[in-house]
Amino acid sequence: MRVAMIGTGYVGLVSGACFADFGHEVTCVDKDKSKIDALERGVMPIFEPGLDALVASNVRAGRLKFTTELKPAVAEADAVFIAVGTPSRRGDGHADLSYVYDAAREIGAAVKGFTVIVTKSTVPVGTGDEVERIVAETRPDCECAVVSNPEFLREGAAIQDFKHPDRIVVGTDKPRAREVMTELYRPLYLNRSPILFTDRRTAELIKYAANAFLATKITFINEIADLAEKVGADVQEIARGIGLDNRIGSKFLHAGPGYGGSCFPKDTLALLKTGQDHEAPLRIVEAVVSVNDMRKRAMARKVSNALHGEVRGKTVALLGLTFKPNTDDMREAPSIPIITALQDMGAKVRAYDPEGMEQAKAYVSGVTFCKDAYDCAQGASALVIVTEWEQFRALDFARLKSTMERPVLVDLRNVYQADEVARHGFAYESVGRPRQN
Repeated sequence: MRVAMIGTGYVGLVSGACFADFGHEVTCVDKDKSKIDALERGVMPIFEPGLDALVASNVRAGRLKFTTELKPAVAEADAVFIAVGTPSRRGDGHADLSYVYDAAREIGAAVKGFTVIVTKSTVPVGTGDEVERIVAETRPDCECAVVSNPEFLREGAAIQDFKHPDRIVVGTDKPRAREVMTELYRPLYLNRSPILFTDRRTAELIKYAANAFLATKITFINEIADLAEKVGADVQEIARGIGLDNRIGSKFLHAGPGYGGSCFPKDTLALLKTGQDHEAPLRIVEAVVSVNDMRKRAMARKVSNALHGEVRGKTVALLGLTFKPNTDDMREAPSIPIITALQDMGAKVRAYDPEGMEQAKAYVSGVTFCKDAYDCAQGASALVIVTEWEQFRALDFARLKSTMERPVLVDLRNVYQADEVARHGFAYESVGRPRQN
């Protein structure tokens, strides 16, 4: 089938490349000429493991193209995906749908013959109705069906998630559109991936409900971690004990500095606004957002406590800046409020991240960026693991101790065991576990 993917951000580029790998003919469209030029040279705008090779192989095969020209790509397509950004609108937290609606107008003016228009972007309930209205207004004679097909891609594992999904959600009540979507995802039948067909509004809400629930699991275990510290319990054993219950499950029960990234923060806010607009307040989600916001900055106090409050003038070294490993995404990363809080306390901050340092420069200032973990630790009074990159899972503690001013490790991801670190002469602070000196 012929596919036009509007937007070459994270979702659009990964989805377009994977559809091409299924054998479809895909044209990715973006207004940013510099991004399109870079993609044609094989330069990826994001870091995602395996994406560069996937794009290159499908470009060579002639199944994947990039362009700034929307009209010809849409005119030839059987399905047009809207995969543009929906950031939080400044001031009120609503999802900014201006890019979605602009795309809908351009698509409506360009379509020829029956076309399925698919909202792949994360959008609030009712957005599909508005897209349908815009398209009909732009092109009254348009033979189009507007479908919701939310994405469930984890950054760092997006290709795996696309090709081996837990489920594929498609929101449409049009039989012809259902046929097109079934054919698009037909290669996944070999993996027995279930396709859940619903009405469009239900599909839109499934995405927000899923992200809000996962954010709730993270926030719940973080609050249990705080209690565990107070009473001398171990949150990792608690998580294992409750996660063995198959009604709960073990995923997203890892205590840490709070959730971040491009999805959970903005999607929980947008869901809250939707609830308020429809007089159905979501009190649990409200608490999740509030607790998570406070938690990130509170991690700087954990560093301060590890140094007995002696932070001013000290150097603190941060390992990991991105909101999770295997991505260069700095959006809403816990490292940002941690850095600003430490700087407010008078600390000097050094940092190292395998992929995110260039992006971090747009979010923080006054930070010394380093070439590796050991360079980062030079002269530091505390070393803080903020993101659990694999490179930080087997640190040479003797080498670290020889270069640090004080042997203090603050492990915000519980990568290490306390007794292991203590054997190397380090004071150790973790999350939700008894403190070791």
